[in-house]
Amino acid sequence: MKPTGPFRWIPLVFVAVVCMILAACGSDEQRLPAAGTPASVGGSADAKASQGVPAYGDILVEGSIGDASNLIPLLSSDATSHGIAEMVFNGLVKYDKDLNVVGDLAESWEISRGGLVITFHLRKGVRWHDGQPFTAADVLYTYQVTINPKTPTAYAGDFLKVKRAEVLDDYTFRVTYDKPFAPALMSWSVGILPRHLLEGQDITTSPLGRRPVGTGPYQFKEWVTGQKIVLASNPDYFEGRPYIDGYILRIIPDSATMFLELRANGIDRMGLTPLQYTRQTESNVFRKNYQKFRYLSFAYTYLGYNLKSPLFSDKRVRQAIAHAVNRQEIIDGVLLGLGKPATGPYKPGTWAYNPNVKAYPYDPTRARALLAEAGWKDADGDGILEKDGRPFEFEILTNQGNEVRAKCAEIIQRRLAEIGIRVKIRIVEWAAFVNDFINKRRFDATILGWTIPMEPDLFDVWHSSKTGPQELNFVSYRNDEVDSLIVKARETFDQKIRKRCYDRIQEILAEEQPYLFLYVPDALPIIHARFRGVEVAPIGIGWNQIQWYVPKEEQKLVMTR
Repeated sequence: MKPTGPFRWIPLVFVAVVCMILAACGSDEQRLPAAGTPASVGGSADAKASQGVPAYGDILVEGSIGDASNLIPLLSSDATSHGIAEMVFNGLVKYDKDLNVVGDLAESWEISRGGLVITFHLRKGVRWHDGQPFTAADVLYTYQVTINPKTPTAYAGDFLKVKRAEVLDDYTFRVTYDKPFAPALMSWSVGILPRHLLEGQDITTSPLGRRPVGTGPYQFKEWVTGQKIVLASNPDYFEGRPYIDGYILRIIPDSATMFLELRANGIDRMGLTPLQYTRQTESNVFRKNYQKFRYLSFAYTYLGYNLKSPLFSDKRVRQAIAHAVNRQEIIDGVLLGLGKPATGPYKPGTWAYNPNVKAYPYDPTRARALLAEAGWKDADGDGILEKDGRPFEFEILTNQGNEVRAKCAEIIQRRLAEIGIRVKIRIVEWAAFVNDFINKRRFDATILGWTIPMEPDLFDVWHSSKTGPQELNFVSYRNDEVDSLIVKARETFDQKIRKRCYDRIQEILAEEQPYLFLYVPDALPIIHARFRGVEVAPIGIGWNQIQWYVPKEEQKLVMTR
């Protein structure tokens, strides 16, 4: 999974990942059934009527709330890093626009022995950005460095299921599992790393963390910390040279400032806030010069508790908070109706989603009763609950630049005050938020988001073995039945069995409330209308970015190499 914002569950844009990734500002985007095809809204009527002639040139400038942390995808869990990495690196497989598994660095593959053996046939003639040939040895190295216990990665779990990995020749790679493993094929969507530049080195200190070398459609050019990351198109890309010559990610740690840059033509693409989408982009200037899109994202936002804190050790307390927070109020008041309530870790409408879990309607009376059962009472009449002489007060931590999350925190703060819980809000710059607080477990509760991968495996975020430093179960959730069900669901190819496992997991999570699942937001990207070829699909937008183009007469930026 990836956190959203700069954290996303993906990979905000890491479409082909099998992990979950944290996100700072919400989803940009993303073989499962889709929950309906997204619809595009707005854009220039003239631009839509005349697509112009495809031409090479121009630069796409995108705004991002947070900076990257490490451009070796194995070592990062934030959306910004993975969004850049997916343009620089390739996996063996990926999802197409309709969520079907297709080849990437692998031309084809065979699955044999009842799903226990996968033999990949790799593309020939692919070269790393430094000109060296890509071979099966690079795939084997990526596997080996991932499972190396010295590698600080959250993503080793899937590869640890491999019994044997072997190079049959330069363009044939085979993996064997000792038992069925449902996410096996898509686990090979991870970015393959260059053995010739990394083998024998400490990957954590490699210069590739800041200057990556991949096989992807764009090559790394420059990274100015806190300001921008610059990529240039790969003229020798195996799927064809991208039409857009360059890509610049500008780091703008505030969505309002970013929107001003959009209006001033300082950036071409960003994710809009609900207010920006519904009101601030409805002028003729925006209708003429921009295309905006809306669709239910593969992501959710939640209030997560540090379960090692004695404040949240009793599930009745967490259930009380669920009853005290009016999630529909958040959707209507903060998202302006652009989203749906979240009830668990899956997107409504996908096959793994369970709509029949325990509900927590807004009910402050029930919330107070649950808190009283847990021993929290207002003994001194000051309006704040106490237990063992300690007032019930805690801090909600969230990231800077995301006004939607900040407003959610304010609504939660107000509603909890009504039942006797004092809440403070702390907003922290993204890098410090992740490195100094989340990774070090220095928080009471946090508002964050996950992007949701197509493969519904929950291991990396919810299994109790993933609570270590920099791993993704940072709320320290432990439940033996959930652990067992996660493993059972991974070790069968029978979707009916997997569905029963995931349904039961969602029932347990709804009962125990380690997260207060808040909402599944609508993705609200906006892109300058000079960019043609942008297509919305079940996977979202961005899946065909190498085919986007700007007609020659409309190009405005030149990429220097």
